[in-house]
Amino acid sequence: MKVSYNWLNNYFDKKLPPVGEVSDALTFHAFEIDGVEAHGDDSILDVKVTPNRGHDCLCHRGIAKELSAILKMPMNVPHDPFARGNESISAEGGAPQGDGPRTEQIPSKESAYPNPAANAGVSVEIKTPLCKRYIATHMKGVKVGPSPDWLNNSLEAIGQKSINNIVDATNMVMFNLGQPLHAFDAGKLVHKDGAYAIEVRPAKVGEKMLALDGKEYTLNESMLVIADADKDEAIGIAGVKGGMPAGISDTTTDIIIESANFDGVSVRKTASALKLRTDASARFEQVISPELAFYGMRQVVETILAVAGGEVVGTVDVYPEKQEQTYVSVTLEQINRVLGVQLTGADVADVFQRLGFSYKEESGVFEVQPPFERLDLVIAEDLIEEVGRIIGYDKITATPLPPFPKKSEINAGFYAAEKAREELIAQGYSEVFTSVFAESGERTVLNKVDGVKPHLRSDLKTGLLDAWQKNQPNKDLLGLKEVKLFEIGVVWVGGTEETHIATVDAKGVAAERVLEPIAAESYDAHPLSDAERYETFSRYPYIVRDVAFWTPAGTDEDVVMKEIEEKAGELCVRISLFDRFQKGEKTSLGYRLIFQSFERTLTEAEVNQIMQEISRILVEKGFEVR
Repeated sequence: MKVSYNWLNNYFDKKLPPVGEVSDALTFHAFEIDGVEAHGDDSILDVKVTPNRGHDCLCHRGIAKELSAILKMPMNVPHDPFARGNESISAEGGAPQGDGPRTEQIPSKESAYPNPAANAGVSVEIKTPLCKRYIATHMKGVKVGPSPDWLNNSLEAIGQKSINNIVDATNMVMFNLGQPLHAFDAGKLVHKDGAYAIEVRPAKVGEKMLALDGKEYTLNESMLVIADADKDEAIGIAGVKGGMPAGISDTTTDIIIESANFDGVSVRKTASALKLRTDASARFEQVISPELAFYGMRQVVETILAVAGGEVVGTVDVYPEKQEQTYVSVTLEQINRVLGVQLTGADVADVFQRLGFSYKEESGVFEVQPPFERLDLVIAEDLIEEVGRIIGYDKITATPLPPFPKKSEINAGFYAAEKAREELIAQGYSEVFTSVFAESGERTVLNKVDGVKPHLRSDLKTGLLDAWQKNQPNKDLLGLKEVKLFEIGVVWVGGTEETHIATVDAKGVAAERVLEPIAAESYDAHPLSDAERYETFSRYPYIVRDVAFWTPAGTDEDVVMKEIEEKAGELCVRISLFDRFQKGEKTSLGYRLIFQSFERTLTEAEVNQIMQEISRILVEKGFEVR
């Protein structure tokens, strides 16, 4: 995820340390940083957010919260959209000042969410349990146009293209808080009995929708759509993409904003089936809290008021089953035992305070109330991990593991595979790994890699013979006199999975059998081979040249080979003695040279020139080139 250093700084009164220190802090306490790039006066960090933290850290606020705990830098409470006691600002808003996205001037809960009994001008009906919350806010009198510089520049810095002020506002809030949002053109919906009607329902079999990317998608009943209930027409694919039927345009004046929560598994399956993965779907797939929808709506309303004007007509919040507040307990003794440290209760309390956890402690037992967005905190070990990473794993002294109380057991299948592998390698066979996908087989793959091999293999021989045929012309390059291959792998046959072993000899004759497990008392008897299993190869063709010459009897063939190799240069990737015989007082030596480049295709002319130079050197040494 692209994260703006300047954007992060908006969450703090005191400026963050230099970006290099910020990168190190995240790397050693939270997430890997894949890189840092300069962008004008900003720096963009590529943060590799781990899957267990997709709930809360696929956004700038989440990363800022991590830095607050790691660097012991309190967040600026008025700028934190999740902070309590920050709900008294009027919804009338005002244009943010400065060059970065702002989190202040947030409307109060009352102003952003009028009394449900009041006329909101929109109704919402949820017809599926896969939608856990749906908030719709009706605004009128907005003016669609270009975004102000601060908004445009903030999105551009993290690689997002500006669309217009309404769409940009929804995107900014998503990248700021992690809540996907969408805006519909209310003027393109049916207005009936004084209101617009939105419904969330399963798609119909074969239902089609033209999306905002200009492509038409065919849906099925496993997918969710947002629909104009009065027209019974899909206007969005839930959690994935909005539709053209209610897309925002330059003439839009009235809008309905969506801030919802959709089932992560459902969104992932839909995005995968349609091959349509978006920033919104990426966040829903990780599962986010339905509580987040309120904060996302609150901030996007304020942002739109600031950049596009208009007024809030009303808001509808359908929240069938509220998220339960969870509590997780852990003892000081557990923390010290698992981490191998001697922390005090004050040390642990300091970590929890820095992370913003509500907790109470009694006699060494901490009962923690995780923030609503921290869905990853479920068991005691989760809290122990938090303590360990915030304190720093480098602060934990390494302790040798105790001796294993009993002799290690050897897996019979693993033992059989290793034993067979060593025996075949000793006989000159090379191991290969071929694809598990095949042109035919008993089992068809649902998510096919391509249309050519849509099945799981039912034997090893087919792929092994193909590998043998491909390697046969390259035996000189490989330094082999003959090509003999084997493979150990899983096949799908007779309705079950079986481990097979297959071989193909130098004549191209293949054999295959089930690899039967072998019980073993000890494995020291069959150590792993130290043979090289893989070596990078060139994509360019190679050229073979032979040179043979008479030498005086007793000439050291290895010394001659080294001299030839040095003269051949870097383009000679392999040299071997392929022929040697003695006649009287002379010995004939024949060497085979393989030339190849990793950067280009070699020409016959340049290799011939090298060979001419090698022949010249041999003649100068008194050897007679044959």
